[in-house]
Amino acid sequence: MTLLSAPETKVMLPGDLSEADDLTATFEDYRRANDARLAEIERRGAADPLLTDKIERMAVAMDTQKARLDALATKSRRPALGGPARGTEGDAHADAFLVYARHGEQAGLKALEQKALSVGSGPDGGYLVPFEIETEIGRRLSALSPIRAIATVRVIGAGTYKKPFLKTGPAAGWAAETAARPQTDSPALVELSFPAMELYAMPAATQALLDDAQVNLEAWIAGEVDTVFAEQEGTAFVTGDGIAKPKGFLAYTKVAESAWAWDKVGYVATGTAGAFDATNPSDALVDLVYALKGGYRQNASFVMNRRTQAAVRKLKDETGAYLWAPPASAGQPASLMGFPIVESEDMPDIADGAFPIAFGDFRRFYLVVDRAGVRVLRDPYSAKPYVLFYTTKRVGGGIQDFDAAKLLKFAVS
Repeated sequence: MTLLSAPETKVMLPGDLSEADDLTATFEDYRRANDARLAEIERRGAADPLLTDKIERMAVAMDTQKARLDALATKSRRPALGGPARGTEGDAHADAFLVYARHGEQAGLKALEQKALSVGSGPDGGYLVPFEIETEIGRRLSALSPIRAIATVRVIGAGTYKKPFLKTGPAAGWAAETAARPQTDSPALVELSFPAMELYAMPAATQALLDDAQVNLEAWIAGEVDTVFAEQEGTAFVTGDGIAKPKGFLAYTKVAESAWAWDKVGYVATGTAGAFDATNPSDALVDLVYALKGGYRQNASFVMNRRTQAAVRKLKDETGAYLWAPPASAGQPASLMGFPIVESEDMPDIADGAFPIAFGDFRRFYLVVDRAGVRVLRDPYSAKPYVLFYTTKRVGGGIQDFDAAKLLKFAVS
């Protein structure tokens, strides 16, 4: 007998419910107004400018409400630092790091890192932050960096992560009991290489802030660097050229899906330069979804920026139903044709020849590699009377499975 587990119940805060309900209500008003605009275009050949302006204001309102929902979700995912008691060695490292951060005394950190057989100073100097700070930075980056949140993330101990990938499996076939078995082709393996590049930030603090025992320096350092790290990462994972930074998925060679080959990213064209098709605008999205193999579609997401999302909000299917749907609660994404939408401002806008929409299983498509360890170098001299904290981490990234995502190109072909 199979026992069915109880369904998971998600605790909703009053603010979450209010924001989600407001967004749903705004979208209902938006849908009615857009239907009226389309009916007016059919009847008169043009829409009332006042109605069009109202729809644009409602689109801005939905973007604002969605941003508030995302902010609530991000806040709820940020755990407090300090938490449960650590081990003796972890306590010693954390205490020594706080002494170094507040007063510049480095003897304790140097002794601990030498005892742990780790390098006391990197190429640019600095010391490893306590595990809690590194973990907190990683958690905040996952909440703030859209591609990192949906990609596969690997923590490595070396400067480069190398991964073998089976491009084609071994050949197989049927044979009768006494028939000959010809030798089959060998599987084709490729080695993918993902070097970790240095990412840095340099928050500044006053000595008064550092002397204040009530200030949680661990949380302060994590909070100062998470946003700038996330912004730099987000851009690199989408458009990075791979030179001193990760290689973004839009930087790889792109070909029409009919000519797809390994090491290239396939795309589907809308059939119209710089726009959706005027007669059947949703057909290109349907073609994009079904250009992806079924095994990848199960966990697929759309990736686009907010301006592109504003355009797809107006699209309907053949029955007149809108393809876009608002999120049901804080922490949940909006959806398009039933698939979640990940909003990345680094995706290009709709334009002739541009690739504003990606669709695929990003866990299998894109790999992010993190070199273990975040380093901090305290600098009280370069910007007196401020103390600078030169914070570095090493990050890499690139495509690991070229068949796991496709792009939509706004062009004739």
